[in-house]
Amino acid sequence: MYQDYKAILVEKQDKILVVKFNNPKKKNCVNREGYIELARVLRAVAKDDTVTMVVFTGVGDFFTAGNDLSASANVTDMDAYIRESNVIFKNMVHAYIECPKILVALVNGPCIGIGTTLAGLSDMLWCSENAYFTTPFVSLGIVPEAGSSYIFPFLLGRSKATEMLLFGEKLTAHDAYHFNFASRVYKPFEVDSLIWPKLIEYSQMPPESLQISKGLLRSQEKEILMKAIDAECDALYKRFYSEEFMNAIIQFSMRKKSKL
Repeated sequence: MYQDYKAILVEKQDKILVVKFNNPKKKNCVNREGYIELARVLRAVAKDDTVTMVVFTGVGDFFTAGNDLSASANVTDMDAYIRESNVIFKNMVHAYIECPKILVALVNGPCIGIGTTLAGLSDMLWCSENAYFTTPFVSLGIVPEAGSSYIFPFLLGRSKATEMLLFGEKLTAHDAYHFNFASRVYKPFEVDSLIWPKLIEYSQMPPESLQISKGLLRSQEKEILMKAIDAECDALYKRFYSEEFMNAIIQFSMRKKSKL
């Protein structure tokens, strides 16, 4: 059930399924295969009665640096690529929201773009003091994604959400705690001695009660989130054809070449 993954590492530890973003050469950026695999593992764990909790984290020092912009460099049919990518992305976000298990974002380091938006969708977010969060959507000529246009103002307040989603301002780990984005900030050396023992303790709680209680907590926002995601994906699809986005991709490619 949890085999044959390449873009993510998947490991079952008793009642916890650990999912790690696994692209350390690119700071754990997520490519198309990564989105497909995330949806697949979320659909699979939803049916696994032996798992109560899914913990997302990253390999190495990064949680994830966001979307892999280099993935489209060699595409020949850009229109088909954009349409397919939009469907793949929407399917992944829907799988995240629909998953009945407790979803925990254990943010071990910098968390950018899709990493930040998925972390915001999680049931619980704990982050290392070395972590920070940023969503540079507008600077790339695109728009908020993964329900962040709804969930960020709800969690952070409209003003702080505007700073992040429109202007790309960085949210430090302690700011994330202050603005109720994260519920715990830990020191890196506490992962094995404090953080994992606590998560294991939580995972042993009565599974049916956990699942029903999560459903009650999230039931009021699910319909609103789905509408937000549909609106965002429609807007994203259009923005991918915009001059602003094309210029951002060109500038990104030029920066990569200058570093070679």
